[in-house]
Amino acid sequence: MKREFKELTAKDIPILSRYFSLRANKTCDSTFLSSYLWKDSYHPRYYLNEGRAVQWLSEWEGKLSASLPLCTAEDLPYYFMDMQAYMNHELGMKMTVELADEAALEILDLAPDRYEITEERDAADYLYDADLLRRLPGKRYHKKKNHINAFLREYEGRYEYRTLSCCDEAEILEFLNRWKAGKADDGGHHLEMEYEGIAGVLDQCRSLQVKMAGIRVDGRLEAFTIGSYNKELRMAIIHIEKANPDIRGMYPFINQQFLANDFADALLVNREDDMGLPGLRKAKESYYPIEMVKKYRIVQK
Repeated sequence: MKREFKELTAKDIPILSRYFSLRANKTCDSTFLSSYLWKDSYHPRYYLNEGRAVQWLSEWEGKLSASLPLCTAEDLPYYFMDMQAYMNHELGMKMTVELADEAALEILDLAPDRYEITEERDAADYLYDADLLRRLPGKRYHKKKNHINAFLREYEGRYEYRTLSCCDEAEILEFLNRWKAGKADDGGHHLEMEYEGIAGVLDQCRSLQVKMAGIRVDGRLEAFTIGSYNKELRMAIIHIEKANPDIRGMYPFINQQFLANDFADALLVNREDDMGLPGLRKAKESYYPIEMVKKYRIVQK
């Protein structure tokens, strides 16, 4: 049966939001915001199947793939096979699933003679203890505290942390343009995709369940972050974090303050993946994750 897969828009929030919490999922893809943030890059389209599952198709560099359906754990095997049948018979192709989480693989228990399953290390999410990142206790976090204390000493009376809203869109975009200009020779295409995604979120932030915060120094925005919240797991997801790299301590300070002020109830923090970038990997490892949330590619043989 031919299915109409719809483009993802902010209007879909009331329709789709509840499906993200039907199954425990510790990845950054467990909230609506992650899909929306990258929609102009990966072109996700969805199909609401019988009111019980959301099925996905995405496209990257001309290649079509699926994501795992959003549904209950007990329904997952059925809607996984249903999507496979659709891609085989209606689209005339074998199914590839990107970014499958480990818990889902345990549920599906796929036969190795029928599927090739490959871990995508560069896509693994870094998961942290939220309380540790708020307090930064002990020797492990000594350097982080030193950087924060240096920032507080140098900019005492000159900085302001505040929660941001849609009304701050122009100021946020001005900061991002400054930040992006300083990164012109570092991951250019990805930065453009990220900028477009942030601009899209800001344009619809009244509809999206998004938390945003920033730090001003001498009245000018010098750091900015975006997060969302998985209530079932009490997990904060930090989708975006940008700061002026020339201001010592700015990155660890906004990291700490965002959790303390806007995610005070969070037990876990998902800071997403490192995309295989050595500098980003080193930075994420320096906060001592308690778990790497693995993701996999599933290819039908």
